[in-house]
Parts: sequence; structure tokens; C-alpha cells
Amino acid sequence: MYEKKILGLDDAKRVAAAAEGEARRNNWNVVIAIVDDGGHLMYLQREKVQLGSVEVAITKAKVALMFRRPTRIWEEMVADGRYGYLAMPGMLPLEGGVPLMFEDEIVGAIGISGVKSSEDGQIAAAGAAAL
Repeated sequence: MYEKKILGLDDAKRVAAAAEGEARRNNWNVVIAIVDDGGHLMYLQREKVQLGSVEVAITKAKVALMFRRPTRIWEEMVADGRYGYLAMPGMLPLEGGVPLMFEDEIVGAIGISGVKSSEDGQIAAAGAAAL
């Protein structure tokens, strides 16, 4: 029998708190989005940042989940001239989305938007490490 691991709301809040801590240490205002393993929004936090970053953060989380890898990989591929990735359905090749892993299983993802993509990625990694 297989036991599926799930991301609970307390887990999502712990991930978000770690991400928020990293953002605050650097005086960065961002949107933090956490999705479950089905890509459904579980948690959203926005602090003094443009409204457009809300959908960007959610999309980064979904891309990290659906493609099972950090969105940084896609940003690097496009920067290296592999423009075909831009045509992939649901793709947003900007750093800041990271899958959330628990016991070698993807249980969700975090997406960050609001500062430079490398800084978004730094915040997302800090959040993911809390799980």
C-alpha cells in the first residue's frame, strides 16, 4: 500500500514564514504563493508590491510543480537561446519557483515575485528549505 504525502496548511505557513524571513532580511517586498501537489493555491501573502506579482508568483509555483524542477532551469535555457521553451503550455521561465519536497516526494511548490528573479529564487529556496 502506498501512503501519499501531503502538504498541510501548517506546512505551507512554515514555508511561507521562512521565505518571508529571507525577504525581510534583505528588505525585499514580495508575493509568496504556495500551491499543493495539484497546483491549487493554499497560501498567498503580498507585502507592498505591485499587483501583477500576484499572478506571477502563483504561476511560478505551478510551473515548478508541473515540470518538477525549479523555474531557474527554464530561465537559463531561454537565456542560452533555447527559445522553444517559451512556447510550452503554462511556461513562465523566470527564477523564483521551487518544488516543495518531503521524503523525496513533491508535495507542492512555492513561487515568489516582486524583486529580481535571482532574488525571488533566493527567497523561494529559503522557503523550500524549511520543509
